[in-house]
Amino acid sequence: MAIATLNPATGETEKTFDPHTPAEVERRLTLAAAAFETLKGTTFAQRGEWMRAAADLLDADLEPLAEILTREMGKPIGAARAEVAKCAKGMRFYAEHAEAFLADEPLADPSSVGAARAVARYQPLGVILAVMPWNYPLWQVVRFAAPALMAGNTGVLKHASNVPQAALYLDTLYERGGFPPGAFTTLLIGSTEVAAVIEDPRVRAVTLTGSEPAGRSVASIAAAQVKKSVLELGGSDPFIVMPSADLDAAIATAVTARTINNGQSCISAKRFIVHDAVYDTFLAGFTAAMAALRIGNPLDEDTQVGPIATSSGRDELAELVEDARAKGADILTGGTVPDGPGWFYPPTVVAGVTPAMRLHLEETFGPVATVYRVKDADEAIRLANVTDFGLSSSVWTTDAAERERFEREIEAGAVFVNGMTISYPELPFGGIKNSGFGRELAAAGIREFCNLKTVWEA
Repeated sequence: MAIATLNPATGETEKTFDPHTPAEVERRLTLAAAAFETLKGTTFAQRGEWMRAAADLLDADLEPLAEILTREMGKPIGAARAEVAKCAKGMRFYAEHAEAFLADEPLADPSSVGAARAVARYQPLGVILAVMPWNYPLWQVVRFAAPALMAGNTGVLKHASNVPQAALYLDTLYERGGFPPGAFTTLLIGSTEVAAVIEDPRVRAVTLTGSEPAGRSVASIAAAQVKKSVLELGGSDPFIVMPSADLDAAIATAVTARTINNGQSCISAKRFIVHDAVYDTFLAGFTAAMAALRIGNPLDEDTQVGPIATSSGRDELAELVEDARAKGADILTGGTVPDGPGWFYPPTVVAGVTPAMRLHLEETFGPVATVYRVKDADEAIRLANVTDFGLSSSVWTTDAAERERFEREIEAGAVFVNGMTISYPELPFGGIKNSGFGRELAAAGIREFCNLKTVWEA
């Protein structure tokens, strides 16, 4: 795949970039390793000052940077601004909390292990490779980079080939904030060159956000080198609506949850599982609201849904819907590729989905919702857990017993009750089953790439 900005709203190539040569990759890895030797000796206070300065740069660059995100992957300009702001918030969060998250943990009674003092200590690992996707070109990277750098690690980024301008912005951001040269660097390379970087002895671990096949490949290469990996892969998140739910709020949130980022989010709700008692009301309201969304140029302030980021992604989405249509599903709105330039696909609602259809189990990375009718909580939970994914979930009920049961029995990394799944710096984020392993964000995220060292003193 060429390293280029292809505007998904027009289908036109706006900029192309030469990949880094092997010599340049070597230079950058050498620089990252040298930067680690410097960074690990700095204080949390110093790293926090640099991180806050980098966050200030994001704030100052908000408008031009938001336009880059919109031109590279098609998200509405308002959403692009929100992503930039979220990155700055996440960076300041780790600048403030990293030292407390990584503080020594003394054993309350060291005499129980025959010691005068016993401590668990977090220390950085070294150079960490991040393999990142295009759907949140800044946030996906920053939620790794901010904790990694605050822990004293250095980072090397292999970004998606269709967001090179975002990748190159990140290449200089942290050094502009004051971090040592090489503390965070971008490699403009293709996916076939990732294995060699993972295998490089200077790289101590790898994190990937992306597809399940990519995750399997990266994790297997890392495992062969006895290197740690953290994976955040796909999701087919359930959105369960029970009779006691506030239906107006559930419908409004369901629309946002399915179409945020043009429907291209691992944690967006994709399968809407609705109790029979409220199914007809929910479906009518949800379908009408999806049909009313404004589709168009993502640089237009009034646009609510922009294009799919790649032509292949739009084709895959259309194929899933056509497979369901051919096998008897009801396409209640949308479901047709529009004429004209760009890779647009309309908000689509599909009912009558059966296990014979690909939509039943495969992730839809675009504004396509499947809606199911269930008779009770038992059936809702079985359907929620039927996929091989387990990233997040949303449950709508005011019944305390139902709420507790859903929280306990849904197989996912998160359960959001009466709200939409969102990633917050304050909360751990990640999945189970084929959605990956390990965690990002909160204290868990910064500890993933640290050596938890036991210190025992007589």
